[in-house]
This record gives sequence, structure tokens and C-alpha cells, in this order.
Amino acid sequence: MNTGSNEPGEAVVAVDGAKSDGAAEEPHGLGLGSRAPEFVKARRMLHLSWQVGVFVIGLAVVAAGIVMLPLPGPGWVVIFGGMAIWATEFVWAQLVLRWTKRKVTEAAQRALDPKVRRRNIILTVVGLVIIGVLVGVYLWKFGLEMPWKIKDQ
Repeated sequence: MNTGSNEPGEAVVAVDGAKSDGAAEEPHGLGLGSRAPEFVKARRMLHLSWQVGVFVIGLAVVAAGIVMLPLPGPGWVVIFGGMAIWATEFVWAQLVLRWTKRKVTEAAQRALDPKVRRRNIILTVVGLVIIGVLVGVYLWKFGLEMPWKIKDQ
């Protein structure tokens, strides 16, 4: 066993979660790659069919999420659920989920910044005032009647 030292009984201790060979350890012990059971990974055809099944199920969930975007339902949540299904088997989906999680965390941190919150509140109030003025002008000009004649059709 190579301990990184010439002295017997001495071992190299890694700092900051890095392995002694220079590779960084993945958080929570989960690296990139397939999470299929070992007996599935050991057989090439079984692993390929496993990947096809995971892809098809993930595709169905993502498609359902896309359908839910214009319709009632939690579209984005379902889409990310499908991406999570894909991430159990495909590295590209794991990387997309990591990037998305990082961006959502950054956006949440920016939203909690007092300056950004103040700006967002001011923009919301200005937008509501503009909408209120437009509704007031519409009601002053047309009253409560619609500008088109529905009764004549």
C-alpha cells in the first residue's frame, strides 16, 4: 500500500476532503455516473436496457412537465423530476441538475439581499400604479361596459 511516505506506519492525511492522489471527493459520497445496481452494471445488455428504460421514463415525465407548463399543474417541478430520473443514469443530466441547483441557490441569495428586495418592491409598486392608472382611464372612457357589442352578435 502506498501511503505517500517512506516511513512505515505513516499515512498522508488529505486536507479539505481531497484524496491523496489529488482527486477531489464528491459531496455526500455520490460521484458522477450510473446508480444502477451492481448486477445490472455487470451485464452489458441488461445495463443498456436499464438505461433505455430510465431514459424513456424520464422522457415521459419531462414531456408531462412540458405539457403542464401552459396547463394547470406544477410544470417546472415535474420537468426537474424527470431530469432527476435521468440523473440516476446519465452524467449530462447530473451536470445539468448541479448547474441548476447552483443557479437557483445564487438567485435565492440575491433575492435575500436587502438592496435587491427594495428594488423589487419599488418596481412592483410602480407597476401596480401604472396598471391602476390604465384601469382608471379605461373605466373613465368606457365605463363598466365592454368596448365591443356582445349583445348584437
